[in-house]
Amino acid sequence: MNIQIFGKSKCFDTKKAERYFKERRIKFQSIDIIRYGMSRGEFTSVLSAVGFDALFNENAPGAEYVRYLAHDADKVEKLLEDPSLIRTPVVRNGRKATVGYCPDVWKQWEKE
Repeated sequence: MNIQIFGKSKCFDTKKAERYFKERRIKFQSIDIIRYGMSRGEFTSVLSAVGFDALFNENAPGAEYVRYLAHDADKVEKLLEDPSLIRTPVVRNGRKATVGYCPDVWKQWEKE
């Protein structure tokens, strides 16, 4: 498994996700999404795996602006520009991805 965890330093679910993989001695790379963001390739991979609605954090400051954008492409670009609008943690395993704390899905990844 090649696990990447994109999260925010003060996000409780991000800390729980990191703890989940630490307890199982599964190596992972932790990336502060606010500081470093996501590359376009990483973002596109996650977007195709989970969809826009799962990635978009409707409670984030500035989220109202994104809701009123007319085109889906504009909404995607705004999320890529401003990673604070992305719900965390985003956990990637190759082409697979989850958003939020999803231990049931991660257990399936371990079995594969």
